[in-house]
Amino acid sequence: MAAIRPARILVVDDEAPILDLVRGYLERDGFQVETASDGPAGLAAVRASGPDVVILDVMLPGLDGVEVCRQLRTFSDAYVLMLTARDEEIDRVMGLTVGADDYLVKPFSPRELVARVKALLRRPRIGGNESPAGVGRVPTGLDIDEARRTVRVDGDSVELTALEFDLLAVLAREPGVVVRRQAALDQVWGDDFSADDHLVDVHIANLRRKLGDDPARPRFVETVRGVGYRLREAE
Repeated sequence: MAAIRPARILVVDDEAPILDLVRGYLERDGFQVETASDGPAGLAAVRASGPDVVILDVMLPGLDGVEVCRQLRTFSDAYVLMLTARDEEIDRVMGLTVGADDYLVKPFSPRELVARVKALLRRPRIGGNESPAGVGRVPTGLDIDEARRTVRVDGDSVELTALEFDLLAVLAREPGVVVRRQAALDQVWGDDFSADDHLVDVHIANLRRKLGDDPARPRFVETVRGVGYRLREAE
């Protein structure tokens, strides 16, 4: 029987003590760890090694963490855990807007960081071996192919992150049916993932922007105020 490959983790931070600390804790848990100390080196490492999770500091020389995340999302669907030195909403929202999956505020507990990494790796992915029964009758102009994990709007291909595709697929299971924010968190991020409902709102905003969907006059994704979201039914 072939051995199971340990998950590959890339840690990008310009503070050597943090790199050493995080590497030590992750390696003790059996992860394969690589490090980089600036933005360009981090991007090069993602391309070269294809990590499963990228732990990415916001404040980096060369390219900051937000820009690194934005660029890596064009070619990688690795989970991204952002590290920020300030507990300010703008830092968190910026990271989530460009495709990060989670964040931690410095100083952080190394044990909590390891727990967050494990939670990300346990998070279910929709499609592949765990595809749902299939999408329902989605609105005209929107085409979702779960087997190929592709999305088209009016025939034009739309590039989504893995998480954005998963969220759209959850909405598309039953067009017209409201998906509560907590249900979206449980189905997309995993029921053991601890996060605020606002995380769903940020990713819905990203999804709408990429679909060209105006929230004031939604063509695809409708807001049910105080409850959640639903995909409009085909007319």
